Amino acid sequence: MSIKHHLTEGLIMGYSAGTLPEAFNLVIATHVSLCDDCRARVESYDALGGAMLDNSATATLGSGALDATLALIAAGDAETADAPRRDSAPRTSGVFPAPLRDYVGGDLDSVKWRPAGGGVKQALLATSKDATVRLIQIPAGAKVPDHGHQGTELTLVLQGAFRDETARFGRGDIEVANEELQHTPVAEEGETCICLAATDAPLKFKDLLPRMAQPFLRI
Repeated sequence: MSIKHHLTEGLIMGYSAGTLPEAFNLVIATHVSLCDDCRARVESYDALGGAMLDNSATATLGSGALDATLALIAAGDAETADAPRRDSAPRTSGVFPAPLRDYVGGDLDSVKWRPAGGGVKQALLATSKDATVRLIQIPAGAKVPDHGHQGTELTLVLQGAFRDETARFGRGDIEVANEELQHTPVAEEGETCICLAATDAPLKFKDLLPRMAQPFLRI
């Protein structure tokens, strides 16, 4: 597997610092489990963050600091019980890498697909409300309607490949789209394309029918 499209430095920094939405973290964790280059970059930022903490000055805590910290930890455990885990030695069998398989509770055959029009199917995954993430199934040769973006969209290829106005994206590749990109992804012939995509704002569809269906599909 030759991965040609990688994460931006900003996304890697946010992932390492824990400041990104859960939906983005899932896509990034899944990509990192496939990509040696991005995994090494994440580990570098993690090491840098650890070094900064080691060199930080100490501070005097109040009498209720311990109880407050334990309460925050308990709340965080409840909110992130299903958060994607990092995997330095990912399992490679099946279509889904380990972080996604653990999140879904199985591989491709565990997904409950719903029609999204034009032969395309999707499956929304439950995450925090600040962004959404879905699995997308695009039949070979089919296309996703032409659209732009009001925020950021991360699209990771898990099976097959697609092309748009910018490049070709195969298994392990990640496309980072923003407000400047208007595109029409088309699945390559020969194999169904399976992607994991996260967005932090609704897409901007060019045609009327996709715009009408948008509230029901939550894209």
